[in-house]
Amino acid sequence: MALACTTVSAQGAGTEAEPRYLNPSEPIVADNTVGEWVKSSPLYGKTMVIIGDSYVRNHRGKIEDTWHYNVARKYNMQYYNYGRNGNCVAFDRKNWGVSMLHRFQEMKRNADYVVVVAGHNDACMIAEPEHTDTTGWTPDRYHTYSDSMLRVFEQNLTAFADSLIRRYPSARICWFTPWNVQRPGFKEMHETLTRVLESRAIPYFDAAHRSGIAVWDSAFRRRYFQGPNDTAHLNPAGHKLFQNKAESFLLSL
Repeated sequence: MALACTTVSAQGAGTEAEPRYLNPSEPIVADNTVGEWVKSSPLYGKTMVIIGDSYVRNHRGKIEDTWHYNVARKYNMQYYNYGRNGNCVAFDRKNWGVSMLHRFQEMKRNADYVVVVAGHNDACMIAEPEHTDTTGWTPDRYHTYSDSMLRVFEQNLTAFADSLIRRYPSARICWFTPWNVQRPGFKEMHETLTRVLESRAIPYFDAAHRSGIAVWDSAFRRRYFQGPNDTAHLNPAGHKLFQNKAESFLLSL
């Protein structure tokens, strides 16, 4: 009998008083129609722990619609989702909880794959305060950001990466960067993120340049994002579009 995937979900909190995590939901049923090549893959039957922001929680959508959930279902994995809307890698936020640097300790210890999908909210924090409003951004303001906030991001990101390496010495740890969002702070966040990951030999999928997700294109967003002005959250069609590339990356680890 095939193993069932276990889902542990994390709701985005409106206040600090709300619980961070829900009890495990009904197990997801493995896809038993897959061929032998799936059953012989390195992912099959393994445990995936995934942490991140609303990219992982899927914002207002269902976790069951995400590419990572469906990869876990396809390969009959145990799946633990620690996504939280509005969460940062390096910065605590009053209404969105402590940073991943601190809350990673709540993650399941036994894991074969540790996946991080994060950085979008950190880029917003790195941007200068007067430019954090999403309206009115223009290309000439793209390089406006705070040096001091960028330094904090690099320091705490490095500590987070080192903590994951210590906590999961035998797991395959990897990262998916945010999309190519053309707003203040994103370019600097991406450069810092990839430099730190490379220094720690953590494989990453460069979703800003290799994903095929054209976040800057309004017609693309209307078709594949959760709203026409959304620059972060894929809808079910978007998750299906991205799944093949994400799955291929995980298989390559």
